Amino acid sequence: MKKLLAMALAAAMVLSLAACGSGDGSASSDSTEKDSYTVGICQLVQHEALDAATQGFKDALTEELGDKVTFEEEVAQGDPNYCATIVNDFTAKPVDLILANATPALQAAAAGTDTIPILGTSVTEYGVALGIDGFDGLVGGNISGTSDLAPLDEQAAMLHDFFPDAKKVGLIYCTAEANSLYQVENVAKCLEEEYGYETEMYSFTEANDLATIVTSAVETCDVLYAPTDNTVAANTEIIKNIIVPAKVPLIAGEEGICKGCGIATLSISYYDLGYATGQMAAKILKGEAKIEEMPIEYAPQFTKKANAELCAEYGIEIPEGYETVE
Repeated sequence: MKKLLAMALAAAMVLSLAACGSGDGSASSDSTEKDSYTVGICQLVQHEALDAATQGFKDALTEELGDKVTFEEEVAQGDPNYCATIVNDFTAKPVDLILANATPALQAAAAGTDTIPILGTSVTEYGVALGIDGFDGLVGGNISGTSDLAPLDEQAAMLHDFFPDAKKVGLIYCTAEANSLYQVENVAKCLEEEYGYETEMYSFTEANDLATIVTSAVETCDVLYAPTDNTVAANTEIIKNIIVPAKVPLIAGEEGICKGCGIATLSISYYDLGYATGQMAAKILKGEAKIEEMPIEYAPQFTKKANAELCAEYGIEIPEGYETVE
């Protein structure tokens, strides 16, 4: 009898110690740094801006964690459906954290898991991307990240700097990207209400439609505007080959598009944006911050830049205060 009682007391002590050590489970995982991490990167498409954001993310996280972090990097070749396939692969492993580079990648990650931490980057407006009414800057749950949103009213003002006498502005965007529509709607409103331009939307669903849409736009518009749209950014050569001979210039939402086919942009550093996202990831993985409490971070500064080569080709004089796109 005494032997049985001793065994029971020993078992109770083991259970008690285990309970003290584990708490509710989540607190222990939040405060303990692991020996190794696997981070999945889902990037929508390859182009200058997204590539820079991914590199900045990897550099920041590697500086913080060294060889303790391994990256599994996949590019969806511009296909939102393939983003879902990539995310499903990440969740099956599972990885410790997902970087969703661009809006469709974020949407796929949000649909794919509510437990693995997800950080977005190169996403313009998280409320629009995730369908959050009254978005206040904090997504909550397992999602946070960084935004590439430049002030849209300042982009409209920049267009007016260059073309105060223009009459009609065509706004080009891909319907597959919710944030592209958000941008062009707000820029169009500002162009109409503040500066009196006539505006027209020129939308397309995939890259194969882009040439037809741009050709239609240059027939009736004096100037074009393209937001931070990934399909546009991946196909600037197509646009350039249409608009330059037609002598219809384009104002771009980001520097990569401007470098490829635009004359001016209000620029951010996508590398710095990705780097900031990597710093957020390090805090999450090391247990120094909880993702549900991390608000969306924004680019700290914006720079007016102009494409001197294309401006010269159009015969456009660059206003004061613009740096040159390199």
